[in-house]
Amino acid sequence: MTTPRHRHRRTDSRRMVAVVGGFAAAAIAVTLAIPAQAAGSTLQAAAKETGRYFGTAIAASRLNDGTYSGIANREFNMITAENEMKMDATEPNQNQFNYSSGDQIVNWARNNGKQVRGHALAWHSQQPGWMQNMSGTSLRNAMLNHVTQVATHYKGKIYAWDVVNEAFADGSSGARRDSNLQRTGNDWIEAAFRAARAADPGAKLCYNDYNTDNWSHAKTQGVYNMVRDFKSRGVPIDCVGFQAHFNSGNPVPSNYDTTLRNFANLGVDVQITELDIEGSGSSQAQQYQGVVQACLSVARCTGITVWGVRDSDSWRASGTPLLFDGSGNKKQAYTSVLNQLNSGGTPVPGETTGNPTQNPTGNPTSNPTTPPPTGGGSCTASYSEGQKWNDRFNGNVTIRANGNISSWTATVQLQNPQLISAVWGAQASWPAQRTMVVTGGALGSGQSTSFGFTVNHGGNWTWPSISCSAS
Repeated sequence: MTTPRHRHRRTDSRRMVAVVGGFAAAAIAVTLAIPAQAAGSTLQAAAKETGRYFGTAIAASRLNDGTYSGIANREFNMITAENEMKMDATEPNQNQFNYSSGDQIVNWARNNGKQVRGHALAWHSQQPGWMQNMSGTSLRNAMLNHVTQVATHYKGKIYAWDVVNEAFADGSSGARRDSNLQRTGNDWIEAAFRAARAADPGAKLCYNDYNTDNWSHAKTQGVYNMVRDFKSRGVPIDCVGFQAHFNSGNPVPSNYDTTLRNFANLGVDVQITELDIEGSGSSQAQQYQGVVQACLSVARCTGITVWGVRDSDSWRASGTPLLFDGSGNKKQAYTSVLNQLNSGGTPVPGETTGNPTQNPTGNPTSNPTTPPPTGGGSCTASYSEGQKWNDRFNGNVTIRANGNISSWTATVQLQNPQLISAVWGAQASWPAQRTMVVTGGALGSGQSTSFGFTVNHGGNWTWPSISCSAS
């Protein structure tokens, strides 16, 4: 059975897949690894005790509401823009970008000592009209340009990006959703992630979706298989977001912690990104407690974000799904969440208690921890062919130091009419249309690093020529 749901605004809709059977918090069998710490009096303070964050979605238009902004500032330390950083908001006309509302939220968050989740770079919904009318290579290039431009604008200000949002279909197929982006080629998600990494190497890169909470569901398995494939091939993905929109027909599944743990075991962080649970009283409180308990039981579940501040601010307002009522009063669900956070949990690995994660995992390049202080050696560049499609191919370059080097420069020369559409693992510049220059830092003798790129070949399959110089 399915229950219709409406997305955050406008005409976007979804269908929430129901879970067979009910839920009780006791059904999630977990063992919390550490005793309770000193009780935190706010959600963010309590979450910090195990190295996690607790966040909320913010609408720029409501920041002048003192009750709204006061709760957001007091309780949350991770902020997501509800709509202001999506495709239609940031690029209303092709190549004309508008960051005013997104900047307002980012600046408010950073001025108040909070981190920001970027939402979302590429999505089949809430596309601007000009993009909805595109297809094929033109759409692919426009999408990659959007990812690059927006991620570059916010470089250094974003904790994690939802790079691709809701790309899998509901139902029993476990397949990708049919969309204009999907019809540009099955590698479009990979291309978006590689473009995002090149634009902002310091941000975690996440895939985000809904109805992926139950481990036995085909959609969950489809996303899991994609993430596993990405990790095996070095596609830069650092985290998976679980939207977690629940109600009485779609309760928190009893295997929720299993889902989170299995994804985390692939080597990615897991984050609960858009949590809201329709209902009231002890039933709603119990469901919220179960979600928090599941996250606390998984070491790489790094944080929880509720999708809105008060019930009246929610896209599902009639279902009273949040932790504060319309007047800003704490609900029973708030108390259950705070108590569960204060009960302790498995610490986030590699984190000092009280601080959220700062750096992405799985960066495709790796420089030596202690680079040699002086150069004098040389370098060699070797090229290997990656995946190929009808209109493009991937190339990978490995730079090897012959003797100690303090820096290196690689030049990639394309053949007409080839063009590079994405770069990962390096910062690049283009002194000429078909010439790309990539630079890197110190390497010890025998050490190597690598980068890659996608070439739109235009009918010319000739491999690029690569040269390397060192100092």
